[in-house]
Amino acid sequence: MVVTFKEENTIAFKHLFLKDYVDGADDSYAVYTQRDLYDRMFYAVEKYLAVPNETIGRYAYVRGESGGNQSSLMLCQQYYRKGRIDPANDTFNIDPKIVTDCLGVDPEDPQPLPPELDRSYKNFTLKFHKLINVTIQFKLKAINIQTIINNEIPDCYTFTITITFDNKAHSGRVKIRLDNRADIKECKDPSVFGRGDNSFRLFFDVVVILVCSLSFILCARSIIRGLMLQHEFSRFFQRRYNQNVCLSDRMEFLNGWYILLVISDVLTVLGTIMKIGIESKNFASYDVCSILLGTSTLLVWVGVIRYLTFFQKYNILIVTLRVALPNVIRFCCCVAVIYLGYCFCGWIVLGPYHVKFRSLSMVSECLFSLINGDDMFVTFAEMQQNSYLVWLFSQIYLYTFISLFIYMVLSLFIALITGSYETIKHQCEGEAPVSQLHTYIAQCKDSPKSGKYRRDSASSCSVFCCCER
Repeated sequence: MVVTFKEENTIAFKHLFLKDYVDGADDSYAVYTQRDLYDRMFYAVEKYLAVPNETIGRYAYVRGESGGNQSSLMLCQQYYRKGRIDPANDTFNIDPKIVTDCLGVDPEDPQPLPPELDRSYKNFTLKFHKLINVTIQFKLKAINIQTIINNEIPDCYTFTITITFDNKAHSGRVKIRLDNRADIKECKDPSVFGRGDNSFRLFFDVVVILVCSLSFILCARSIIRGLMLQHEFSRFFQRRYNQNVCLSDRMEFLNGWYILLVISDVLTVLGTIMKIGIESKNFASYDVCSILLGTSTLLVWVGVIRYLTFFQKYNILIVTLRVALPNVIRFCCCVAVIYLGYCFCGWIVLGPYHVKFRSLSMVSECLFSLINGDDMFVTFAEMQQNSYLVWLFSQIYLYTFISLFIYMVLSLFIALITGSYETIKHQCEGEAPVSQLHTYIAQCKDSPKSGKYRRDSASSCSVFCCCER
């Protein structure tokens, strides 16, 4: 509900303060004349002053700082300190230092404004010949009462709205965008009649914390004892046989599922504590809480696969991944070098001509989509043909990338997985190779009940382990 409330308010603000705004027109919403720029700018200010009378939602103004010259709404323009451009003579004279000129606007001013701000916003004159951008910034308050449905106390929001008229390109097209930042805090003196009791939910959260804490202690204890046994076995093997234990044998003492459970327990405990704090209105970090709980849930479900490993037919996936992982990592490191080369090349050459290559992250997303066969024709078709040389380069670039990564890289990647699967399959049908650790264990023919494994030391008991007899 938090994200939905912010997104819906952002859409409402765009329709309220941006004249003739249409949904989905963020990239194309712009003005091209001085009159239209003034018109859009004054329209936003007028709609701000009329918020209590026109909006369907319940909003309140946020007044400026007392004792300062900050107003509720700040109308600012940024321009070069000195700028003279003469295209007719191919000359220009620009001082790149940026100057900011602001005008404050207050709805129903309770006190007179300072002299520098005591003038109508209608007289605000823009210096178009050296203008960089115009910004309108103000704050509005709102309350998200829909959380009452889930038996929660509503949150109070402060929206910081910034409308930017971007003219830094000086191309004759001034792009307009509206940004909205939401700050959440606890409401003052909340009162909800007939509000239900959250004791059961709080009790359930406390039980989850206790169970995960107990699981963390037990798993951490098993990991520590495994490492101690690994160290002891390595010393014994070195002293008895004068050989070093290989890495694969040492990893047999370390249970990866326990590490997965430890990470999951830590994330669950932290996320649940933050959830309790959010419900009690002590925290407002919804994003961090959702990431912690979501990741812990993912790890818990991955951990369920552990119980399938007890069956040989279901264990084939885990064993194949474990065997293929080293080769896959080495293969991906080599492929990543070529992939990054294509990313930087596409960003540098095709960035000005193709919308999917405007930033390095967009290039990576586009190329990864091409590897999976997505939007191939659209990527080719959207290439601008303003420059024949660049268009020809783009065709060679895209064809070589698709051919290399789809027909060769993906095939080799699948071959690595298939090879590991065939290896595991043959091992299951025949005799599996025996490691040093298993060879040493096989030398012992005594049964666990023979009594040769008991110690003569005094018995010791622990809360988390059995008593030694």
